[in-house]
Amino acid sequence: KPVFHDCHSFSLPPAIMPLAEKVPKAASQDEKVEGVKKKTKKHSQTYQTSIYKVLKQVHPKMRISKQAMSIMESCVLDTFERLAKEANSLCRMSKKGTMTSREVQSAVRLCLPGELSKHAVSEGCKAVMTYNESRPSAGAADDAAD
Repeated sequence: KPVFHDCHSFSLPPAIMPLAEKVPKAASQDEKVEGVKKKTKKHSQTYQTSIYKVLKQVHPKMRISKQAMSIMESCVLDTFERLAKEANSLCRMSKKGTMTSREVQSAVRLCLPGELSKHAVSEGCKAVMTYNESRPSAGAADDAAD
């Protein structure tokens, strides 16, 4: 069993100590290995800039800490996952292969409560209208009515 000296460090018993010393060390990043490509960091999408822009629209003088931004980021991601899951289940129930703004709007109405749902639907409709107006070939099959 490990012997604890204080809350931050402990030492291994003498029987395990020689085994611990024989463990090979990992190659440093400076050492190049033949035929192995260097791993690049995977780019993950964040909503930090959008959260910051909305904060400045609502409260121009207010600032946000990194921890608060992280909490807001996880809240946005959680809401997005809930809406996507609900819209996906609506697509599967109606046996449609394509998720349209109609399914997303229904998911918003189901997932978000009362007044928040109404505001989200109106903002979503406004965004779809703006998108359809900016497209060069806006046809009759667009979801502008949603």
